[in-house]
Amino acid sequence: MYVGGAAKLLLEAIYYGIRPPYQLGLILQEIENIGINSMTVVNVIALFTGMVLALQTATALSRFGAKGFIGVVVALSLVREIGPVFTGLMVAGRVGSGIAAEIGSMKVTEQIDAIRVMGANPVKRLVVPKLIATIVALPLLTIVADILGIIGGLLISVMEFQITSYYYFTTILEKMSVQDVASGIGKTFFFGLIIAIIGCYQGMTTTGGTVGVGRSTTTTVVVSSILILVTDFFLTKIFLLL
Repeated sequence: MYVGGAAKLLLEAIYYGIRPPYQLGLILQEIENIGINSMTVVNVIALFTGMVLALQTATALSRFGAKGFIGVVVALSLVREIGPVFTGLMVAGRVGSGIAAEIGSMKVTEQIDAIRVMGANPVKRLVVPKLIATIVALPLLTIVADILGIIGGLLISVMEFQITSYYYFTTILEKMSVQDVASGIGKTFFFGLIIAIIGCYQGMTTTGGTVGVGRSTTTTVVVSSILILVTDFFLTKIFLLL
C-alpha cells in the first residue's frame, strides 16, 4: 500500500509536471529553501568529514609507506560515496522532514481541500515544485560538499603530514576519472527523488492532527534514510558494471 501510494504520487507529479503552466516562481522558491538554506550545514559537515577522513587515511597508509596517496583516497571516497550519501541524509533530515511537516499541517487543517475547492490541483501546486527543486538542488549541494571535503583533506595533509598542495591535487587529477564524478553525482538525482516523494506522500496522507504531523515527519526521515542507503548500494553495483 505504501509503495503503491508513493508510486502513484510520483506518476501524478510527472504527469502534471510536464503540463503547462510551469510554476517557475514556486520552483525557484523551493530551490532557495532546499539548496541555499541547506548550504551552511552541508558545508560545515563536508569540511570536517574531509578532515577526519584524511586523518584516518593517513594513519592507515603510513603503515605501508603510502602516505602520499591521502588525496586520492579522500577524493575518491568523497566523490563516489561519502559526499552523495552524507548530503542525501542531511537533506532528508532537514528538507524531507520540512516537506512532510508543511504538507501534513496543510492536510490536517484542510488547506489541501481548500486548494481543490478553488479549482487547483494540490499535486501540481505542492508536490511538483518540491520534487523538481530537490532533484535540482541536491546534485549542486553534493558538488559543493565534495569540493569542501577535498579542501578539508588538503588542510590536514598540509598541516599534519607535510604533503604539498601541488602533490595532493596532482595525485587526485591523475587517478580520478570523469566516471567517478559522474557516478557520484548521478546517485543524487535518485536520492532527491526519494526525499521529495516520501516527504510529500507522508504529508499528503497525514491524519490525526498535530500528533499525526509529528509521526509523518519522523517516518519521512527514517524511510528516506533507509531508501537512500539501499538505493546507494544498488546504484554502486550498477555503476561498477558500466
